[in-house]
Amino acid sequence: MLSERAFRAQLVTQGQRELYDYWRKTAGLRRMPARSEINPFSVPKLLPCVGLIDLTEGLGEARFRLAGTRLRDVYGEEITGKRIDRVFAGACADYWHDIHARVAEEGSPLHGVVRGPARGRDHIVLFWLRLPLSQDGMKVDRILCYDTAAAPIEPARQGDERALHPRSAPQRQMWTARRRAQCA
Repeated sequence: MLSERAFRAQLVTQGQRELYDYWRKTAGLRRMPARSEINPFSVPKLLPCVGLIDLTEGLGEARFRLAGTRLRDVYGEEITGKRIDRVFAGACADYWHDIHARVAEEGSPLHGVVRGPARGRDHIVLFWLRLPLSQDGMKVDRILCYDTAAAPIEPARQGDERALHPRSAPQRQMWTARRRAQCA
């Protein structure tokens, strides 16, 4: 696993760095903070790009409990209250399932870049960040999300890699094999 410093150095956007810094500061010496410790008013300018996934019923029943106003533009619909398997459906479903499962299982943050984050959104390049939260300090029960979009510099061409791998993962082989089969 990357050190905190190395992980932060790989974050692309200022918003990602600000939310990560706030998350680390709130966690203190613990691996991750609790949802009850997160104060949205501490990062007000980031709120339009922030989402909160509730895992209390398990990954199979996970839902967006909160979704900032810009996430509607990213995903093409209002996602508050929707199950994540409905938001992340289609060709990229396995990609997002693996990301959220790893955050939940490992209790570690992840980040990456993907073109076409959801069905019908191939024109979007998404810089994403996933931060685990835990009420008991052990089991991840929520995931704090930061998703910010940019228009692609040039349109995707057949055969192009559409996503960059999660950079904090030692499981690059598994990711690469799955990624080649997805989101093409």
